[in-house]
Amino acid sequence: MQYAENILGTIGNTPLVKLNKVTQEVAALVLAKVETFNPGNSVKDRMAVKMIEDAEADGRLQPGGTIIEGTSGNTGMGLALVAIIRGYKLICVISDKQSKEKMDILRAVGAKVVVCPTDVEPTDPRSYYSVSKRLATETPNSWYVNQYDNLSNALAHYQQTGPEIWEQTKGKITHFVVGVGTGGTISGVGKYLKEKNPNIKIWGIDTYGSVFKKYHETGIFDENEIYSYITEGIGEDILPKNVDFSLIDGFTKVTDKDAAVYTRKIALEEGIFVGNSAGAAVKGLLQLQEHFQPEDVVVVLFHDSGSRYVGKMFNDDWMRERGFLEEPITKAEDVIKEHLDKPLIVVRTEELVSHAIERMRKYKISQIPVVDTTGFVGSLDESHLFQSYLQDKNTADKPIKEIMGKPFPIVAKGTKIEAIAPLFTRDNAAVLIDLGNGKHHIITKYDIIGSIQ
Repeated sequence: MQYAENILGTIGNTPLVKLNKVTQEVAALVLAKVETFNPGNSVKDRMAVKMIEDAEADGRLQPGGTIIEGTSGNTGMGLALVAIIRGYKLICVISDKQSKEKMDILRAVGAKVVVCPTDVEPTDPRSYYSVSKRLATETPNSWYVNQYDNLSNALAHYQQTGPEIWEQTKGKITHFVVGVGTGGTISGVGKYLKEKNPNIKIWGIDTYGSVFKKYHETGIFDENEIYSYITEGIGEDILPKNVDFSLIDGFTKVTDKDAAVYTRKIALEEGIFVGNSAGAAVKGLLQLQEHFQPEDVVVVLFHDSGSRYVGKMFNDDWMRERGFLEEPITKAEDVIKEHLDKPLIVVRTEELVSHAIERMRKYKISQIPVVDTTGFVGSLDESHLFQSYLQDKNTADKPIKEIMGKPFPIVAKGTKIEAIAPLFTRDNAAVLIDLGNGKHHIITKYDIIGSIQ
């Protein structure tokens, strides 16, 4: 009989799968190392086991102890599997930009999940780096994993992932492409492959808002490069000890939008349901295609499963809200199709300005049309109100007709965006669309900007 003693025995030996449609413009043979076949559905299972085993061996982790780690979700899942089998408790500290699915999955496998804000400095006491360290000092019989600086991370990939790729390609691999977060995968695999063949090129995929690419090229840690981004699992605002820059031949950066779009393309064109970093890796690979020759064998690693991102990259509304959904925006109604069903908020000429302010606050809008029995006769926007208030502190008690501006221009349904844009001026902040049957909707500058792709 063939069976594993427990779920940990199924980690590794993940398949290489040829990519066909999504990389058809690439001259080389492109093979994906699909790490979703690990039981925790990510590459992180490998290093989770290794880090725990090494901590057990040298006494850092004691029987019945509590494992504490800051994670984007996948390492936490790997640690949870080991914790279940080995009898440990687990606390996962995660940033609020990570998908809800990741948090729910961690709770489902017994982890306590602590959520921290994303938009803070690494040294901020609220950051998930700081909270992880603090919990480790406060929790009796605990061990802080620190996957970023724990070199067992890279060692796991040196001992497992690298040899697998070498054996699966029969040593024919010429390029390895992978997203870089903690740096364990790229450094461990890169070290093994370069020992086998120094000519193999190791390419890292970075994201905008991360410091890796510039630091690799210049040696400068530029804090101006650091800002919030959507892509999960790759990029950093620190320099983890696991990132061995000497092993990396170069980086390319991929935008949040491209990462999201290509994540969906992999599912739709290859039938491989993988996560956000895989989309970034494929788009990065396409950006690097000038480096590949027809006889080359390029291996790209897919970190995790698309199931972690069902509410994000695989959700049309989420994609549309961020301008990531590739839909043609050509006519007036295309710009506001997400809220076409909402009623047009208006005020009447005889109402008080305070009523308009209350309505604008309630509906979180900056412009509002003014009507009377004949139709649209004026408009109010925040700049009108601001100027009126500077001139008269009692503006709120005046009738709207005394301070309103000119009515917003009205265009027909089907009007081209090119014809609408010139209607926005310093004195005019919105345009009304006549939808027919007496219905109108408003387009603002924000709507036009939001439609830019």
